[in-house]
Amino acid sequence: MDEPISRSQASKRLKERFLQALQRDDAEEVHNILHTANIDIDTVFEVEDKSMTLASYKQGYWLPGYKLESSWAMGLHVCVMYNSLASAMVLLEKGAAVNRKPNGKTPLHVACEVSNCDFVTLLLNHGARVNSVSLSGHTPLHYCITKESVDCAKQLILKGAQVNKQSDNNDEDTPLHTAARFGLPQHIALYISHGASVNAMNARSETPLIMTAFWALSLREQVYSPDHHLVCRMLVDYGAAVDLQEEDYKTALHKAAWNCDCAIMQILLEAGADTRIMDINGCAPIQYVLKVAQVRPTGEPEVCYQLLLNHGAARIYPPQFHKVLYGCHQCPRAVEILINTYEHIKATKKWRMAIPECTYQQHRAFYDSVFAVCSNTPRTLLHLARCAIRAHMSNRCHRGIKTLPIPCSMERYLLLEPEGIIY
Repeated sequence: MDEPISRSQASKRLKERFLQALQRDDAEEVHNILHTANIDIDTVFEVEDKSMTLASYKQGYWLPGYKLESSWAMGLHVCVMYNSLASAMVLLEKGAAVNRKPNGKTPLHVACEVSNCDFVTLLLNHGARVNSVSLSGHTPLHYCITKESVDCAKQLILKGAQVNKQSDNNDEDTPLHTAARFGLPQHIALYISHGASVNAMNARSETPLIMTAFWALSLREQVYSPDHHLVCRMLVDYGAAVDLQEEDYKTALHKAAWNCDCAIMQILLEAGADTRIMDINGCAPIQYVLKVAQVRPTGEPEVCYQLLLNHGAARIYPPQFHKVLYGCHQCPRAVEILINTYEHIKATKKWRMAIPECTYQQHRAFYDSVFAVCSNTPRTLLHLARCAIRAHMSNRCHRGIKTLPIPCSMERYLLLEPEGIIY
């Protein structure tokens, strides 16, 4: 004879049965439980949530790791997580609450984060609040963070989602900031077509363009994102101001220079970005290329230098040129470009000390030419003529030199194209 079970055990088993039915989308079982058992339709479960899809926490709060591996969720949240559409329809027909957030997010927030357009449609049709704010301060539109979620975003906007609404937290990002951070071209076009401000600033005075320039590089993989490059182009075409500065006075060009991202730098420079703006540290973009040249293995510092100098960047202060060799000794092309911006520059003892012996031997022909030219002897007349033309054109070198009636080889020479040797 089976032992009798307590009321609490029976309630626990019923709750587990209900959860399992929701997870496997057994709509018939869900319907039977709601009709025959005494269970709250909005009962809260504790479910596994290692990716924190269900959870939203306030900034500044701390929880131990084991607490972050599970979340509280109602039946609708579970249905969204497991794509149990039929079971969700049963819950909604029976009056399930659509806007509650037991762990900080409504079911609509979760549906947007997992890019489930069917659930977004279902929830909106049953009264989900389109501008509801999660515990961390984000609206459903802020959770549209994948390429696949653009259709979700369209539905939200058609239902009245505010495209310029800032997150209610320390960041104060708009949906356009979020799309820029994650490199979502279709979202950018959608938001701007519905009135998003292209120059909106968040709490750190960052514009979407500044965020795009910063997040275009994956630091872990050291890979540049073509989607972010496209977003940068789109924002510029939509009229983004390229020289706006964030709280540390950095422009989008500073961010791109820090990433050694020549693709974004070229877009910004062609749009008129000022190469001489200094940030709170007194650094122009060219100084940031110098700082990171050694730690950006997939970057092209020589191209970055060439772009900046052809658009009017100030040259490195000659007594500090040994710092160029410390940072760029493995990239002779970058050293060559920088040296060729001076009519004459004299080598010091610090130069040779800045070049490791193994690097010197690897590029001996080039560095021997450097030390030979950067001595007491004058540069060639050809080089001096180049410097004179470049000085006359100043920050118009990139455009002006291309208009001169000269051979292509001479055009490349004037634009500092490296040749592998100094003479």
